[in-house]
Amino acid sequence: MNNRAHTGNARQRRGAVSLLLAMVLLGVFPLDVLLPSFPALAEHFRSTPSDIALSISLFAVGIAFAQLLIGPLSDVIGRKGLLLAGMGVSMLGALGCTMTRDYTLFLAFRLLQALGCGCFVLSQALVQDLFDGEERDRLRILMVTATGIFISVSPLAGTFLQATLGWRGSFWVFTALAAAVLIKAWFFLDDSHRVVRNTPLNFLNAYRRVLGDFEFVGYWLISAFAFACHFSFIVISPLIFMDQLQLSAYEFSLILLVYGAAYIVGGIAAALLSRRISSVQQIVAGLSLILLAGLVMLFMTQHFALSPATVLIPMLICTAGTTIARPAATSRAMGLFPENAGTCASAGSTIIFICGGLISALISLSPSNLQATLGYCFVLLSCIALALNKRISQRARVLESSANATTTGD
Repeated sequence: MNNRAHTGNARQRRGAVSLLLAMVLLGVFPLDVLLPSFPALAEHFRSTPSDIALSISLFAVGIAFAQLLIGPLSDVIGRKGLLLAGMGVSMLGALGCTMTRDYTLFLAFRLLQALGCGCFVLSQALVQDLFDGEERDRLRILMVTATGIFISVSPLAGTFLQATLGWRGSFWVFTALAAAVLIKAWFFLDDSHRVVRNTPLNFLNAYRRVLGDFEFVGYWLISAFAFACHFSFIVISPLIFMDQLQLSAYEFSLILLVYGAAYIVGGIAAALLSRRISSVQQIVAGLSLILLAGLVMLFMTQHFALSPATVLIPMLICTAGTTIARPAATSRAMGLFPENAGTCASAGSTIIFICGGLISALISLSPSNLQATLGYCFVLLSCIALALNKRISQRARVLESSANATTTGD
């Protein structure tokens, strides 16, 4: 009897992990895999690549808007229904993109796809619902590692799909994957994970509660700064490798594969550290590696000519730091309001989205040396995050001392 229950629980955990990893993969497809198809899309719609880039910006705006609503709503009506609806809407949007020859309709279908993809924010809430303790932390490490690997592989996958299926290929593959996730979620998930029935459907109050907590916002900012270091490199990497170093698209894809390997190493290191040190110490260790990466990048900028190695070596260090710090900070933030996991995930994802977008845009628009700018960014963001982590720890000790003193007095 116990063996049967244990087998069932193990099977359920494997099912949850595969569902979450599939959601991570789907989050990469609508953006990164489509990049190699920009010229073909511009030719099909008789527009320019910059016009096609507008669809990426519109997609990001659509996801940001959708997730602000989906997270708090899932706390009240459950995750399953919203995930199924989001998958269905995203599939309709993707299929619509493949069938239109009008650029305006293409943008409308991309926006529809983005609104459906807003349900991916539920992955963090599902981790909070379905797992506990160290298992939850290890799964977040796995998800961050998988995200980096998928992003690194996506340009090569996009190039292959463009060569074999044309620009519609990425939309067809996305639809197939979304259908698989929809079916798996239909049979695997239930709607038992929701907040207390008396919780009112009031988005503003839910957000005011979580965003008014210094510790919650602080940990999400640490996670956002760590993510921004990785995301900034992804954004400007074509400028460095293809524009400045004149590498081909295929060579660029291979370089990103090497970068993806750093996520595997970082994920292994993060998993080992999670068993030996606290999450706060993991944050310090990860941020320290990002700081080291910035200093190494600045050193190489001053003493060596620009080459793939001078960019990749510090980025490998940075990636390891991101993989260690970000899951730990996310777990600390999500653990503060477990009864409002959907709202927490939406608020945190929005903070990450805003920080990553703004910081990467500032770096890409920098008129000076991109490599040096990236190095200064790593140093500045890691120092701010370390100071923020120290401030959170000090504040927690003060509150704990006050609580103990009050208990003793009583």
